[in-house]
Amino acid sequence: MPSADSESLDPSQRRTLLALARRSIEHGLSEGRPIPVDPFDYPARLAEEGAAFVTLHIAGALRGCIGHLQSVQPLVLDVVENAFAAAFRDPRFPPLAEAELAELEIEISVLSPAEPLAFTSEEDLLRIIEPGRDGLILEDGAARGTFLPSVWESLPQPRDFLRHLKQKAGLSPSHWSDKIRVSRYRTEAFSERELEI
Repeated sequence: MPSADSESLDPSQRRTLLALARRSIEHGLSEGRPIPVDPFDYPARLAEEGAAFVTLHIAGALRGCIGHLQSVQPLVLDVVENAFAAAFRDPRFPPLAEAELAELEIEISVLSPAEPLAFTSEEDLLRIIEPGRDGLILEDGAARGTFLPSVWESLPQPRDFLRHLKQKAGLSPSHWSDKIRVSRYRTEAFSERELEI
């Protein structure tokens, strides 16, 4: 079973990433790009390669969410770039305005490596996914979509979760084929609200 990481982030490292995410968004408002960071200026755990999603909320409503499913760069860089992208490049929303900054709540989800699931049918898949814990990546040909584990809060039933994930991937909610691939991952998620930042 995947864990969010071999070594969890301590509260100080979580605060550092959340502060950098906010600074990257502030920098984006004034400079139009993420804040530059040197991974070697941070603890080794933050300089290691890591995959993260940055999710933005205003008054409890989604305002942006961008991330990587696989490690492509040091975690600290992934967070500052995804924070900027969630604020200014999420195609579902207009770019963040300066007036929204004070109400913005930032959440970071650090992902474990994805693990392919073995199943023989949709019913079999529904039996093996773990509500509240699994993030899922669904792929069928060129169609691809993911839901973070936090999506279980709004879609707590496995069948509903899977149907909506298919839609996110651009498929019909009732779609099924022998070529569907599903992988699971876990996250270590934390927010400014939880850490009282």
